[in-house]
Parts: sequence; C-alpha cells; structure tokens
Amino acid sequence: MNTTKSFLGTVPTGRAADTGPSTSTKTLATWMLAAGVAASVVLVDHLIDDWAETHVLAAWLALWAVAVVAIAALRGVSRLMAQNLMVGLDGWSAHVARRRSDERLWAIAQTDSRLMQDLQLAMDRSEEPQTQADAPSADLTTYLARRTPRMINNFSYYI
Repeated sequence: MNTTKSFLGTVPTGRAADTGPSTSTKTLATWMLAAGVAASVVLVDHLIDDWAETHVLAAWLALWAVAVVAIAALRGVSRLMAQNLMVGLDGWSAHVARRRSDERLWAIAQTDSRLMQDLQLAMDRSEEPQTQADAPSADLTTYLARRTPRMINNFSYYI
C-alpha cells in the first residue's frame, strides 16, 4: 500500500499499486474516447460538407471509416490520459485530506494543552538527527535556538 508523509507520521493513501484500473478510470477513458471520436467525425464532416451533397453514400462511408480509425487510434491514448488524470486527482485529494486533517488536529491542539505537548514532542523527535554525534544534547545552543521561537509562538495562543 502506498504511504505519504504528514507531520503526524506515515499515512496510507488508499489503493495498492498492483491493483488494476478502477471503474471510474475505465468510464473516464470511455468518455474521452467518445469525445475524441465525435470531434474527429464532426471535423471531417465539416471538411467534406460541400462534397457530401452530391456523394451522400460515399460521405456516409467516409465518416464511418473516420470513426473506426479514430477509435483504433485514440483508444490507447484516452486510456493513458484517463489513468494519469485519475492518479493526479487521487494524489490531490489525498493531499487535501491530509492538510484538512492536520488543520483540524492543530485547531484541537490549541485548545488542549496535553495534545499540544504531545505534538511538540513528536515534532522535536522528528527534527532530531539520527546519529548520536549530531544529537541536540551535543549542540544545546542550536537545539534551543530552534525550539524556543516555536514554543513562544505556540504558547501565545493560550494568552
């Protein structure tokens, strides 16, 4: 399952990567294909309009041929575009949901001192370097310089 990083930690984003295309992707690809075929038939009809008045059967066969060729040519393109669009929309939707969740959690934390302390500890832990040589205790001035403005900013909500 795909995961993304939030200030709360790692959160699952939904579908596993190995699943096939969803119904909405297939439907979108079908609609895109239909729109492309319709646009190509309308364009060709507009181009052969004067000629079609005297050659009705030939014009009808030409439009059907254009429709079949357009279906064959646009089928793969519309499927690929639909998949890319759905992946982009899924990512955007997950980003919006994470942002809203973070904003709601932050709003709750501003009214609950215990939750605010837990969030402060979690953010401090996430900023700590991974090696012991670079630990905040080794450079206390840098650690306090980073943490003090944030503490002042966060506690100003309670005043």
